[in-house]
Amino acid sequence: MTVTLRTTLYATVDSPLGEVLLAGAESATARDGVALSSLSLPGQKGAAVVREGWVRAPGAFAGIAERLGAYFEGALTEFDIEYAAGGTEFQRRVWAAVDTIPYGVTVTYGQIAARVGASGAGVRAVGTAIGRNPLLVVRPCHRVIGADGALRGYAAGLERKERLLRLEGALAS
Repeated sequence: MTVTLRTTLYATVDSPLGEVLLAGAESATARDGVALSSLSLPGQKGAAVVREGWVRAPGAFAGIAERLGAYFEGALTEFDIEYAAGGTEFQRRVWAAVDTIPYGVTVTYGQIAARVGASGAGVRAVGTAIGRNPLLVVRPCHRVIGADGALRGYAAGLERKERLLRLEGALAS
């Protein structure tokens, strides 16, 4: 489910990958009372930054922070979080396909392209859309790998992608 954003709320949460910046807006329909628009990590390409007018609201993100902690402890395999609308129509289709990748499973960029009806050169467009995912970790773009099985393109760095895939058991330790 998606919503239109109003005042942006934010909080930071410690994680094994570094300090996570969460951003979103109040939502009457969200389980946590907030619709998440961004989850970013330090040094991430295109990471969100706190802007003037954003309101620090750690309590609003307490439920999301709790579930992130459970994920990093290996106790949570699927996120139940409301996301705020964002991206182009094509990006939203790609992100919806990424959202269906199960915990501990990897798929290729080509497989995602096929799922969204993009063929041939469309694989590059899929890679670009995945690279612009504003919801790292909770939208599991880390589960998308190269056709040869190699880890490719993760906005927060390949080391973090590898750590997430090892956590999920998708890579041997």
